[in-house]
Amino acid sequence: MTLFPELKRKYTEEQLSAREAQRQAEFIAWGAAVFQASRLMVKFGILELLRNNREGMTEEEVFLALQEDQRLSSYAVKCLLEAGLSIGTVLIDVDTDRYTLSKTGWFLLTDEATKVNMDFNHDVNYEGWFHLEEALREGKPAGLRHFGDWPTVYEGLSSLPEQVQKSWFAFDHFYSDSSFPEALEIVFRDRNVRTLYDVGGNTGKWALQCVAYDKDVTVTVLDLPQQIELMRKNIEGKLGAERISGIGINLLDPQTAFPKSGAGSPDAIWMSQFLDCFGEDEIVSILSRAREVMGDGTRIFIMETLWDRQRFEPAAFCLTMTSLYFAAIANGNSKMYHSEDMERLIRKAGLEVESIYDGLGQGHSVIVVKKQA
Repeated sequence: MTLFPELKRKYTEEQLSAREAQRQAEFIAWGAAVFQASRLMVKFGILELLRNNREGMTEEEVFLALQEDQRLSSYAVKCLLEAGLSIGTVLIDVDTDRYTLSKTGWFLLTDEATKVNMDFNHDVNYEGWFHLEEALREGKPAGLRHFGDWPTVYEGLSSLPEQVQKSWFAFDHFYSDSSFPEALEIVFRDRNVRTLYDVGGNTGKWALQCVAYDKDVTVTVLDLPQQIELMRKNIEGKLGAERISGIGINLLDPQTAFPKSGAGSPDAIWMSQFLDCFGEDEIVSILSRAREVMGDGTRIFIMETLWDRQRFEPAAFCLTMTSLYFAAIANGNSKMYHSEDMERLIRKAGLEVESIYDGLGQGHSVIVVKKQA
């Protein structure tokens, strides 16, 4: 298995002493309480109070400061502050009994990725992960049923509760949007791209980026019919929307062919955070059908957060944990892939990797794929 340097160091050598390892094991055992207590310390404004009072605050001062908005009891404040000490989000001066914000608490409060992940895990995943064992045993998203009776989350996305949708899309867009400027350069810089398929185009954010970047490109979004309707509403009236069209298509159906481009083969086929939504056999099927509409000059651009190609270990941690969302909630059989697995599936579909660009945005890679010679 290949790993980027920091991951190799972290994942191939023991990092902890015996005492530290025991502590980590207990941290895992109490993980559900750690998560909820930490989330509430953010929600109730406790961590923000401590950030704004660098000299620290006593338990009584925190209690009094929260009364106007949160009306928490002194009992609730005490429980959360003491839990925060053990979790590591706050520190205490034993001489003055004043609490201050720790570095971990600061990141929990201010780091945008952490905030997006916390909302996603609470609103979308938390209840569903109770059924993770069933999901892993059966290969079905057993945790999805408390939202509705859909085979995957994608069919039900437009019907999810508003807050769940908000957190889902915030998670999805946060990781892709920061990569778009660099990805546009990769797609358009050295190629005359006039027709582009945006496969799994979701709300049309990438399509809008493309038509704004190049005044001559036309984009066809391929997605489920309900997603196409969301996309059309989202792009309406925006710059270049007249050069964006949508086709409702169920790409999970192996009998469903990719549409033919009016100009022949499309110049580019874009798949952003798309293939990780499917199991291995489904990926091969999708890529094989994409191959059928490719010309010799067509390139598939696959943008994924490949967990083994992350520069920093916390990113790999987030990605391998995201695989458990796919298992329990999304569809029961997909994951965040290792690059060797993705390359193997590409070859199996009659394609080959031409080049890989790493380090885009929040840890994305773009795999440029062509037909096998």
